[in-house]
Amino acid sequence: MRVLLIGSGGREHALAVGLAADPSVEQLTAAPGNPGIAAVATLREVKADDPAAVAALAVELAADLVVIGPEAPLVAGVADAVRAKGIACFGPSAAAARLEGSKAFAKDVMAAAGVPTGRSYACTTADQASAALEEFGPPYVVKNDGLAAGKGVVVTSDRAVALEHALDCGRVVIEEFLDGPEVSLFVVTDGTAAVPLMPAQDFKRVADDDQGPNTGGMGAYAPLPWAPADLVERVMAETVMPTLAEMRGRGTPFAGLLYVGLALTGKGPKVIEFNARFGDPETQVVLALLASPLGGLLHAAATGTLADLPPLRWHDGSAVTVVVASHNYPGTPRTGDVITGGEQPGVIHAGTARRADGALVSAGGRVLSATATGPDLAAARAAAYALVDGITLEGSHHRSDIALGAVEGRIKL
Repeated sequence: MRVLLIGSGGREHALAVGLAADPSVEQLTAAPGNPGIAAVATLREVKADDPAAVAALAVELAADLVVIGPEAPLVAGVADAVRAKGIACFGPSAAAARLEGSKAFAKDVMAAAGVPTGRSYACTTADQASAALEEFGPPYVVKNDGLAAGKGVVVTSDRAVALEHALDCGRVVIEEFLDGPEVSLFVVTDGTAAVPLMPAQDFKRVADDDQGPNTGGMGAYAPLPWAPADLVERVMAETVMPTLAEMRGRGTPFAGLLYVGLALTGKGPKVIEFNARFGDPETQVVLALLASPLGGLLHAAATGTLADLPPLRWHDGSAVTVVVASHNYPGTPRTGDVITGGEQPGVIHAGTARRADGALVSAGGRVLSATATGPDLAAARAAAYALVDGITLEGSHHRSDIALGAVEGRIKL
């Protein structure tokens, strides 16, 4: 199978490692890729959110499967363009990707499908935003309606900050705060059949003890030893299958990766958000534990044959990833700093580049994610931080408490 992987971040590097390990994948090309992906795939230049350019490259490569990593190409209709050429594509249509592209659309779908989620209002004016903030009270949850690279959500007890974010975004969804531990569940689907992957937990705040602004994610771990035994079964029944049915009923079936972001509230799991692709950095830990061939799984979803696939197999043990971020992230990151230790096995590249002299340098906010497995969560965590200790990047920072609460048994439902 000849596979073309679209994207250049940590999620795509993790996908590339998984695809390269699948014996059925004879040729793996990534576009545009990054220096880490270059170790397992051939790189090609392409503008990832240009549907015609991606489709043309897929035709040139005679690709059997195109895997689209990031959200922007999906919302731009890249999957539609690829499928129009008769090539199987893992990723939803532009119409279905609105589940991520518009928070208001996602809330409308959830309401129609009876999915448990928080009450919300879509707001476009200062008066609407003020009224919504007044009704829900602190902590305030304000979400940019459109794509914002994981940084469009503000959760704050400061009403002025919440209102400022709403006005900066223009169109926002303001919703009630959902209390409880957060969980990410990835679901591979061909639009009808759906296969859940292993739940994971990520860490959105930039600093230890969940302090500071939201980021694209500073680390993750799986599995979740504290999660209810029936969590996946319940979310599939209450959320995933009704959502897929609603999307089919609208004539826009969702095929690809449905990311379900959940809060485990006192009244059960409720949806915080949907995404239309694998989450970063949860992908790093979930795929590190997946024993079934990744290429075969994604191809089955892309070709409508997911129901014929045997049950997924998983490795024993746990996985932890810790993100190493550049100076000033999540503000405007400093780039161009030399990295050492970035070539270690288990280090996933997210924001890296090769300098003309061959040196590996930082090229983004979240630069690397150190990913390790172990027989239990404590061992995996120790191994991940050992990888971090082997990385040098001037001015970098990382959280020191990834998975610590779970290891110490402090997460309570």
